[in-house]
Amino acid sequence: MATFEDFMKLDIRVGQIVKVDFFLKAKKPAYKLWVDFGDEIGVKKSSAQITECYKEDELIGKQVLGVINFPPRQIADFMSEVLVLGVYSKKGVILIMPEQDVEKGDKLG
Repeated sequence: MATFEDFMKLDIRVGQIVKVDFFLKAKKPAYKLWVDFGDEIGVKKSSAQITECYKEDELIGKQVLGVINFPPRQIADFMSEVLVLGVYSKKGVILIMPEQDVEKGDKLG
């Protein structure tokens, strides 16, 4: 069982999606995301299997939550640097987003 201390090891921050490309080489349909986590962290890349619920153009500008302290993971020819968080639903993966706009880089507390 995970402990509260385990949860506290995760660095979960708010970022804003600034670029999206369809990930042609992914095994399952996915997008390549570029997420801006602010001046301190910068823009990080992520592979996200969210094509069932989102179109590329509607993702630009959305704020999302991402785990920024996992090690990078190679997915086909793309290095995913952060894990963007979402909920598995019957429709597909739904991104977790702040209810109101907040500063890029703000930490989940």
